[in-house]
Amino acid sequence: MDTRIASLLLALSLPGAPALADAPPVRTVAEVDLARYAGKWYEIAAFPMFFQRQCIGDTTAEYALRPDGDVSVVNRCRTEDGFDEATARAWAVEGSGNARLKVQFFWPFRADYWVIGLDAGYRWAVVGNPGRKYLWILSRTPKLPADLLENALASARQQGYDLAPLRYTKQESAPPSTN
Repeated sequence: MDTRIASLLLALSLPGAPALADAPPVRTVAEVDLARYAGKWYEIAAFPMFFQRQCIGDTTAEYALRPDGDVSVVNRCRTEDGFDEATARAWAVEGSGNARLKVQFFWPFRADYWVIGLDAGYRWAVVGNPGRKYLWILSRTPKLPADLLENALASARQQGYDLAPLRYTKQESAPPSTN
């Protein structure tokens, strides 16, 4: 079995970060315009993930609309040996306003990708899952200004995420932010 496949299977079975005891169910944003969401996003911070253990920085996700209406996904990160890349297909869950997606890196396994926070200008996004096991803070730029970062973090806190395990991503090889 490919080590990436084995790693992902293990990651999906590991317990996640603890949620706040009295937290209500995770909610997504009302709607995501997938055409606006498409493009490159920089990982600003994330919960440590087993399948990203080799990543040491410069982590990005790039989304593109496919002719069949689904979304192509390319995740990339810098490793000690260069860059690692994983591709996937995602599709919106019917009735979710495109805020809940299913992502499949390989058949038959799929994972929840819920947009739980989104800047009105699509400058940042917060992505999680209903069990609060995963969390990513994404930005259109390699560095997110402090006020925008606080807005993104606040949206995760409001969803009942314990941010203690959050780890910030080094974006050294990325071009400097224009913000």
